[in-house]
Amino acid sequence: MNEGCSSTALKPGPVDGCQGEVALRELALVFLKLGTIAFGGPAAHIALMEEEFVTRRKWLGREEFLDRLAAANLLPGPSSTELAIFVGYEKRGWQGLLVAGGCFIVPAAVLVTIIAAVYVRYGALPRVSGALYALKPVVIAIVVQAFAKMAPSAVKSKWLAAVGAISGILYALGWHTVLILAVAALLASASSIRNLDWRGGGGKHAWFVPLGAKPLLLMMGAATVMLPVTLGRLFLVFAKIGAVLFGSGYVLLAFLRADLVDRLHWLTERQLLDAVAVGQVTPGPVFTTATFIGYTIAGLPGAVAATVGIFAPAFLFVAVSGKLIPKIRRSNVAGAMLNGVVVASLAFMGVVALQLARAALVDLPTVVIVLASLVLLLKIRVNSVWLIAAAAVYGILFRA
Repeated sequence: MNEGCSSTALKPGPVDGCQGEVALRELALVFLKLGTIAFGGPAAHIALMEEEFVTRRKWLGREEFLDRLAAANLLPGPSSTELAIFVGYEKRGWQGLLVAGGCFIVPAAVLVTIIAAVYVRYGALPRVSGALYALKPVVIAIVVQAFAKMAPSAVKSKWLAAVGAISGILYALGWHTVLILAVAALLASASSIRNLDWRGGGGKHAWFVPLGAKPLLLMMGAATVMLPVTLGRLFLVFAKIGAVLFGSGYVLLAFLRADLVDRLHWLTERQLLDAVAVGQVTPGPVFTTATFIGYTIAGLPGAVAATVGIFAPAFLFVAVSGKLIPKIRRSNVAGAMLNGVVVASLAFMGVVALQLARAALVDLPTVVIVLASLVLLLKIRVNSVWLIAAAAVYGILFRA
């Protein structure tokens, strides 16, 4: 039963919801607030938005909210940020899209930039390194928890399990992540080929996108290999990641490691772990890890270029998805391809957790921290924010 408002069909642009159009100032203030207090990752962000926009402000009915959430989950990029952008677009069109998304991102980006500046200047100080020493094992545990939560819903068949295993092996062998996603999409769609109606528009269009995009995606990957750092290249690397990344913010680790550590050598594995740890202790989107990395590589201009690059595709996808998502839902082949992309992303998470564990688990205390964190997260279901805070305090007090 829908509460508060009547449900409307998903479509771009402002619609008359429960409250109709809202002032841009009000939109900005509410998303600045959410961006400041939204600790705990995408699931927590979504819960806060449901409380704010459905229960409290009645901007959307519950069915409307869930419709927008489903749309956000079908798009590459950060789902909670895209949900925020959807809400802004519904209430004030293009202006609302920019205001809502920007205000949700800015508080975290500013805070991460400040932390990055301190890190670059004082990263070797005992208290800072002590906090990061204890946070890294917790980050590994959080990645494992996310993997465990998503695996049951992502692996819907034995064939998808095989696609995921193949994707993990290819990633471990050093294949480019974008190429692996294309292979996974094609493999996952294989079972739908015999049901494809070549006379209808749905199947033909569904195949046109991946086959036409594959050379472009390959060029995007190849164009970033072994190039010196420039702001333009930094922007393009992060824009590519934001445009092709399916799954939770933790899947971001695999893409960052593949491009910035293994291929371009712009970042060390230690810096990547430090960036992820900082992303965990700050509110707002996990994707502001890009802000930290951009600052580490190229200072304040790098932070801006990386942040704009990784979030820009989300704004674009939301603006055009009202027309595309119904077509995707009607196409069996496109839906199967999406399933393949999801299981490949999940495989990336599993492999990268193992790879990063080698850098994080350096002695007995770090092993104890990761095991204790896994028990608390998976069995007792402690909020990850409390674990992060406890690890930081432990590192500062006892590892200085």
